[in-house]
Amino acid sequence: MSHSFPIRVYYEDTDMAGIVYYANYLKYIERARSDWVRQLGIDQNAMRETEGLVFAVRRLEADYLASAKFDDELEVRTRTQAVTGARLVLEQVVTRGKDTLFSAVVTLVCINDTGHPARLPANIRLLLH
Repeated sequence: MSHSFPIRVYYEDTDMAGIVYYANYLKYIERARSDWVRQLGIDQNAMRETEGLVFAVRRLEADYLASAKFDDELEVRTRTQAVTGARLVLEQVVTRGKDTLFSAVVTLVCINDTGHPARLPANIRLLLH
């Protein structure tokens, strides 16, 4: 299952050298994940309110491969790598045209309202298998 999310680089995204500040790639992939979850039909607010569960990043491995600059049109592609009872592993890639600028493998887990780990809800596991 994959998802595509467009991003435009704004002036506020860049550093003194005129390139995207490295931490902003994490914001870009977070926005893409939020949009992907929404398009799957998962209401994260309802999940928090009714089940007391939220997604949390457990692990992230990232590679910065090339620079994006002001006004670039980027695309964040999100693809499911693995789903288990307790975690969701995603590959997320930021591209500009055919060029890959950034790639990450993100491991998500659910935590309950006390901050403890919880199983991924069954409906979400079914959606992703």
